[in-house]
Amino acid sequence: MGYRIAIAGGGLGGLTAALALSQGGHEVIVLEQAAAHRTAGAGIQLSPNASRILLRLGLGPALEGKVTATERSRFRHFRTGRTITEARLGAEAEGRYGAPYWQIHRADLHEALQTALANHPNVELRLGRPVSASAIKENEGRVTLSGVDGPVDLLLGADGIHSEVRRWCFGEAPARFTGQVAWRFLVPSEGLAPGLQARDSQVWWGPGKHFVHYPVDGGARINGVAVVEARAWTEESWALPGQAEDLRAAFQGWHPELQQLLERVTPEGLFQWGLFDRAPLPRWYRGPVVLLGDACHPTLPFLAQGAAMAIEDSAALALALKQAPTLADALPSYESWRRPRTARIQQLSRRYGWVYHLGAPLATFRNLAAPLARGTTMDWLYRYDVGDHIP
Repeated sequence: MGYRIAIAGGGLGGLTAALALSQGGHEVIVLEQAAAHRTAGAGIQLSPNASRILLRLGLGPALEGKVTATERSRFRHFRTGRTITEARLGAEAEGRYGAPYWQIHRADLHEALQTALANHPNVELRLGRPVSASAIKENEGRVTLSGVDGPVDLLLGADGIHSEVRRWCFGEAPARFTGQVAWRFLVPSEGLAPGLQARDSQVWWGPGKHFVHYPVDGGARINGVAVVEARAWTEESWALPGQAEDLRAAFQGWHPELQQLLERVTPEGLFQWGLFDRAPLPRWYRGPVVLLGDACHPTLPFLAQGAAMAIEDSAALALALKQAPTLADALPSYESWRRPRTARIQQLSRRYGWVYHLGAPLATFRNLAAPLARGTTMDWLYRYDVGDHIP
């Protein structure tokens, strides 16, 4: 039985859900508040638990040439550059986990999803259609909202950390500033040192801060993310302009490779945002309204699992609707399958934010323990297949 489903939010989570649900035989209407297709953003990492879902959805050909296959994940000392620990990815990880580890520009993945949906008869993408909490009405087990003719059987809130759908379900969800602020940027890779152009995900650990970079656009550009400690921050947004001189000053004295990368950073395309944390929600649905991705489990970036969790949610919801006889049965199943894993990843990401920034003497013990801890965490994260965890 196919349902009529409205999705609030046309980001990666909303579009992946639209593709998974439409392939399950449901009629899907995506309501995106932006008036034009999104092209902005930065790089993201797609670990095997996410890439396997995208491949099953048929996106492999569309992503060919857009993704960069990650060869290694390296953790390095901020001053000497020595490798503290590393994990082989590439063919080794694909053989171990059954799917590749990719890096991609967010806009390229977004475009691939939009193209797949544009060719699907059961999906309609409506731009310039924000969903506000005040416009959501439930009546006799169905939902009406502005921008949609007639009621829908299910409203899916994939509208991010400031979710209006979540607000309708449960009211405001207070956020706690973590004491950390991040920068993100993209720079051309041509002319950079070979170590910077390697097809690796590299994380530099230093006291009170860390730095991540990896190639995107087939290696043509380097995506960088830098996180530092800060006493205060007021706005929860990831699109505030950043100051290149502040970023360079924060990492003064770090390894010469990073200095070369930082010299390429310009004010255009440099953004800064405060990292805010939220406790796991006790419920993910209310009546015929349910949440997905950052709307219900926003995740700090230290495990690179934010997009992956939304992609996993999408596959799990599609399976729940396929297996359960009614919506009333499907939504509790979806929540019960997903809440434990996403809550644990929220907790682990929070912990890693502390571990990454340790100074002496604790950093010495961290570096000794890192190889074992890293391998155990990777196996738990990357082996996960949604279908294997559904009764």
